Amino acid sequence: MSEQHYQPAKVWKWDPEAKGNGAKTNRPTAGPTHEKALPVGKHPLQLYSLGTPNGQKVTILLEELLALNVNDAEYDAWLINIGEGDQFTSGFVDINPNSKIPALSDHSATPPIRVFESGNILLYLAEKYGYFLPKDIAKRTETLNWLFWLQGSAPYLGGGFGHFYHYAPEKIEYAINRFSLEAKRQFDVLDRQLANNRYLAGDDYTIADIATWPWYGSMVLYNQYNAAEFLDLQSYKNVVRWAKEIAQRPAVMRGRKVKRVMGDPADQLRERHDASDFDTQTQDKQA
Repeated sequence: MSEQHYQPAKVWKWDPEAKGNGAKTNRPTAGPTHEKALPVGKHPLQLYSLGTPNGQKVTILLEELLALNVNDAEYDAWLINIGEGDQFTSGFVDINPNSKIPALSDHSATPPIRVFESGNILLYLAEKYGYFLPKDIAKRTETLNWLFWLQGSAPYLGGGFGHFYHYAPEKIEYAINRFSLEAKRQFDVLDRQLANNRYLAGDDYTIADIATWPWYGSMVLYNQYNAAEFLDLQSYKNVVRWAKEIAQRPAVMRGRKVKRVMGDPADQLRERHDASDFDTQTQDKQA
């Protein structure tokens, strides 16, 4: 039925076969669909995720911590294939009842501490290890201002603009216009903040940048959703400068590879259990 003639039913019913309904990655009920335990590796930190922007936030932070010789931040990264429903296993739901990646289990505590929601994982790790979150109350608050800005804004960029512009089975003018307006407003917010600041919260690189870069930096640099020209992203000069600077950080380069399942095989490290895996276990080196 065309959009012009669609009328919502009195009571909505889920149709798993309907176009674009995300039946493989979502459903209208919570809880597990089947019993399956999660694997546990040798390190205290066990990360269950996928190399999406939200997943990249955590692997970038972990690689940044390891670059500072925070050896306790060594981690095992396990691939959660959301297209196959791995997020609905009993083991994953035990860690994240919301069935969304990423999810972290910290086995340095007894019982292990579960941490879910990507922004909370960043906050947990920054507080646990004492990096990338200023201790000064004003600087800390400014960092958290931007961390929570990202957590509230990115769904409009991805689930809103990205979905209707790139993924939706039909191009709906109203939806694309609605979320294009919001996406450009968000880029302008960032551009104005970065006009007078090297990083989002000031002079220091923080979890606010680590959270925001995989979304907004990726759109500027890597044409995510094939929308860079449509949104005229190169016009946001300060965002471009910031995105390019962060992209050159070795830890960011490594973090982007972990649990990645698309693109250049040399940039896909589907599981990570040791720093040497970047040299020996990327997809281009698999038989």
